[in-house]
Amino acid sequence: MCKFLALLLLTAAGSALSAQTYPSTSDPRTGLKFGKGDSAGVAAKGMELLSLTRKPVQFDSVQGLRFANSDLAFAGNYVYQGNFAGFTIWDVTDVKKPVIASVITCATSQGDPSIYAGLLFVSAEGGGNRNDCGMQGVENPREHMAGVRIFDVRNPRAPKLVKNVQTCKGSHTHTLAPHAKDKNILYIYVSGSGGARPDSLLPGCKNGDDPADETNSLFRLDIIKVDLRKPEDAFVVGGARIFTGLDPAPRRAGAAGRGGRGAANPAGPAPRPTGPRNCHDVTAYPEKNLLAGACGSYGLLVDISNREKPKRLAAQADTNFSLWHTAVFSNDAGKVVFSDEWGGGTGPMCQANSMMEMGGNTVLSIDPKSKQYKQHAYFKIPTAQTAQENCVSHNGGLIPVPGRDVMVQGWYQGGVSVMDFSNPGKPLELAYYDRGPLDPPPGADIPMAAGGAGGRGGAPRATTGGSWGAYYYNGRVYSSEIDRGFDVYDLTPTAQLSANEIAAAKLVQFSEYNPQAQPSYTFPAAFPVVRSYLDQLVRNNGLARERTSAIDRALTAAEQASGKARRDALNALAKEVEKDVSGATDQARVKSLASEIKRLAKATK
Repeated sequence: MCKFLALLLLTAAGSALSAQTYPSTSDPRTGLKFGKGDSAGVAAKGMELLSLTRKPVQFDSVQGLRFANSDLAFAGNYVYQGNFAGFTIWDVTDVKKPVIASVITCATSQGDPSIYAGLLFVSAEGGGNRNDCGMQGVENPREHMAGVRIFDVRNPRAPKLVKNVQTCKGSHTHTLAPHAKDKNILYIYVSGSGGARPDSLLPGCKNGDDPADETNSLFRLDIIKVDLRKPEDAFVVGGARIFTGLDPAPRRAGAAGRGGRGAANPAGPAPRPTGPRNCHDVTAYPEKNLLAGACGSYGLLVDISNREKPKRLAAQADTNFSLWHTAVFSNDAGKVVFSDEWGGGTGPMCQANSMMEMGGNTVLSIDPKSKQYKQHAYFKIPTAQTAQENCVSHNGGLIPVPGRDVMVQGWYQGGVSVMDFSNPGKPLELAYYDRGPLDPPPGADIPMAAGGAGGRGGAPRATTGGSWGAYYYNGRVYSSEIDRGFDVYDLTPTAQLSANEIAAAKLVQFSEYNPQAQPSYTFPAAFPVVRSYLDQLVRNNGLARERTSAIDRALTAAEQASGKARRDALNALAKEVEKDVSGATDQARVKSLASEIKRLAKATK
């Protein structure tokens, strides 16, 4: 969730604005019954809820946004859920009945977590965070913690605070990038959105207006270096000067729909004389030495071959993006999806009058040689949500599906959505799960609350809620529900996502997963992987139906065999499929199918 609620309406270099479009009012997600917990109405496609577990009571009694759950990180059978007032460690050995391993109350203001080698890193930003994790607020500025907390969670039932790494601007979010060669060294890129603290409180901090001034704490991402053998000695090793030379992104005069700059506010604030000075969030792809920066007014591409001296490669702006918020790479790093947090995460930006070109995703391709961006299409959930639902695109990550680029993400009270961006010009929604609003509509009968008022016609409380982020990890989708708690889902087959594709995805297993430190994945040689390509050829008519039926029969026969008989059958089938390439309308996928059949044959013992 971003604290920048003012819109920064920006333009895509060299591209014209398309005609504005608006969401459907007949989508099954439109008009769902309101309710807390599991009492709300539900609309689902291709997703089954396995469990909704209420948040710990420690986080239901705090005030303001401190009740809010935030992001997730994963290791083994544990899920680490951040909260503005601390974090929860869930044991998900039984996904239908997650249990709490531990709850730590510790004011952090957002609390985004990452996990690495038994260490939990937690972002802290805001004025109320104390060095000692106390919840009583800060009176002496020297008690103030703004940066990244490090906890030892090797025993998930007894986390221990190891170090508070203070940074000049605090940490709204952070991203991990292990050293390319030294397994003992970890780097943390820190996205801090505040001004720099005075040098008298934190030596070396300096506010300034010159992006090229390397003594200036602004216009940089702080970089923390952690020696995993001595995490208590972690320190700020420098800063990434990735904004130097960026002019202010152009902005347009108005935007239709709620939250746009229109007749009531025709001009807006004057642009700054420079480009962005912070990123809201950055996503690293360490194995590709790349980082995608969602930096307010720009989406950046950064080379992190030298972890301590990142270099900007490309920058993209867009009039239809209010706030470049988060990024997700495709597995081959040939594309990146950026999200736009129009309305700052607390606004209802999915209403019938909210334009589809804002508050959603855009897909960019990356030229493999020049490393420059090319912007393609937008995607936004196609449902008209209510004025009671904060709704906009938010955090997500990849689902490993052979031959496709698929991601799942949270949309706050817009629910969870699964998107295919294999064709960057035509992203497609595959699945979703959405609950009705937390709050009743105006004029509804509101039950009398203890110590409070009820009745008819009063303005309902605008609860900030919904899915902060949704991620696929080792066969399940996990969602951090801001107000309700913690969700676990299964994907279920649809016409656009087959049982074989879902089974193939479950073959990809990680020991740790931090969505903003994106890992690459590979598939083992297996029948579900082969059949995923076959299903795709049937779905897109990429190969004649009589051939796909014959290949299916041959695969069934091979699967029923074993040893040399299976291997010989698969090798023979691969040769036949290679002959199909020239006559196919989807030649690339037929080649992939043949390659996977040969790989499976080679792996057959």
